[in-house]
Amino acid sequence: MKFQIAVVVVVLALAGADAANAQVRPPQERINAALSRARLAGIPVALLESKMAEGKAKGVPLERVAAAIERREAALERASQALRGEADAAASLAVGADAIESGVNEGVLKAVAENAPRDRRNVAIAALTQLVQQGHVPEAALERVRDALKRGPDALANLPAEAAGGRRGGGPPDGQRPGNAGGRAGAEPGPPAGVPAPGKPSQAGKPDGLGNDNPGRNNDPGRSNSPGRGRQ
Repeated sequence: MKFQIAVVVVVLALAGADAANAQVRPPQERINAALSRARLAGIPVALLESKMAEGKAKGVPLERVAAAIERREAALERASQALRGEADAAASLAVGADAIESGVNEGVLKAVAENAPRDRRNVAIAALTQLVQQGHVPEAALERVRDALKRGPDALANLPAEAAGGRRGGGPPDGQRPGNAGGRAGAEPGPPAGVPAPGKPSQAGKPDGLGNDNPGRNNDPGRSNSPGRGRQ
């Protein structure tokens, strides 16, 4: 028992040391390590090299490039696991990694890949990613993509724009609770304070909140409401 505890302690110590070393390793070493992990996982390293070249061309510090490469490699690995048997090209892995980095989990990514025909798989994954980036939860976005797949290629291609247009119309993203927009989901925004709703009389001519439902009162603010003033 003591031996097992000692082994666990040693493993944890080594893991901590690896994490600490990762923080102090030169950026180029971190990049090389990420490329090596990609090769071992069967991921085309060109997907990472292009990102590295883009960062360097923009003058991004190598430390930030290394961090971006590590994140991308991890996302590509997760996408590769989710799309195992479904991805047939580097492009599928790339859009899959985009989905993972946007917050799509492996289960949803796998489901959309299985539901989409081969020639529309990448478009379906990209549409799913755009919906999630707009604020839809992944599961609700998946249902919208599935529905669009049934309606045809045009419906799938137009889905993100339609969803974005729906949001601009006042509705909250699918799967999110209302409240941030100050009203119920799907409810029309009410008029500003002081403006009557359609079909209701205006309150603008009622000084001090009084109306014509109080007989004997004069609603003209320039005249007295007490007709006998001045008399004994």
